[in-house]
Amino acid sequence: MTYKAEYIWIDGTSPTAKLRSKTRILADGAELPTWGFDGSSTNQAVGHASDRVLKPVFSCPDPIRGGGDVLVMCEVLNTDMTPHETNTRALLRPIAEQFAAQESIFGIEQEYTFFDGSRPLGFPVGGFPAAQGGYYCGVGSDEIFGRDIVEKHLENCLAAGLAISGINAEVMPGQWEFQVGPVSPLEVSDQLWIARWLLYRTAEDFNVSATLDPKPVKGDWNGAGAHTNFSTKAMREGYDAIITACESLGEGSKPLDHVKNYGAGIDERLTGLHETAPWNEYSYGVSDRGASVRIPWQVEVEQKGYIEDRRPNANVDPYVVTRLIVETCCTALEKAGQV
Repeated sequence: MTYKAEYIWIDGTSPTAKLRSKTRILADGAELPTWGFDGSSTNQAVGHASDRVLKPVFSCPDPIRGGGDVLVMCEVLNTDMTPHETNTRALLRPIAEQFAAQESIFGIEQEYTFFDGSRPLGFPVGGFPAAQGGYYCGVGSDEIFGRDIVEKHLENCLAAGLAISGINAEVMPGQWEFQVGPVSPLEVSDQLWIARWLLYRTAEDFNVSATLDPKPVKGDWNGAGAHTNFSTKAMREGYDAIITACESLGEGSKPLDHVKNYGAGIDERLTGLHETAPWNEYSYGVSDRGASVRIPWQVEVEQKGYIEDRRPNANVDPYVVTRLIVETCCTALEKAGQV
């Protein structure tokens, strides 16, 4: 007897990487082996030295195929077994280990937009729908489009055992959000990539595409982000650590160091309008969705909890955003003795 393993990896497409996958048939009980692929077809190698290596790092049940089949998240290695330059997970690993004692956890809110051909799902042919306002968390066929796909994606994520914690319709027709977490930096990143793959694969069956474009429709429409919620053990125990974390994200060159790695096209989304702060200004505030970083109101009331970095784009690499936040905030908390 055999089972199917869908090997999934992140390619070298610039400025925003794509997901790739292929299937391997394995004997029942066999462990997941390293595998290979043609890197010259994924922007990760040249033709005369095209082999690249897939190293399994996370697996879960495959809800599409069912049975004993699995989805396998992989790191990309060179043939000498060193991390490929596109392997951002390899950069996160040592940072997560270095600050493991602070018990960082993340919840990432993944926004995305369905497209039917060249137009967002729900947009009339050759025109525009009513202005945004009633679509967010709405109900009814005049305002909600794609719910059948969203519900199936949710079922698939749950069947895969992912830490998906919710879904909701967003502010533009055809725009939705799902949340993954709260779990550790590596867990949230691996699982978000798998959840993205499941989103694309689920939408295939409905002849609809999903995009993480941060500004899928120009003009007076909200963009699509990946708001990143973060806390450490100290932040979950006291408010001083909350303030230290917020301040650390605004120190020196940190705001621009982060923003330039928070997803391609970020200047189109972070304009200071549509519930965003300008991309080149840093701010934080309680219950302020126009700030770079929001402190939820209940965190101020309870004097402990988490913060929400509202800057990451929908197309951000979660391995990158979690690494930057852990390194910046945990270093500051360590220096302040708040660990």
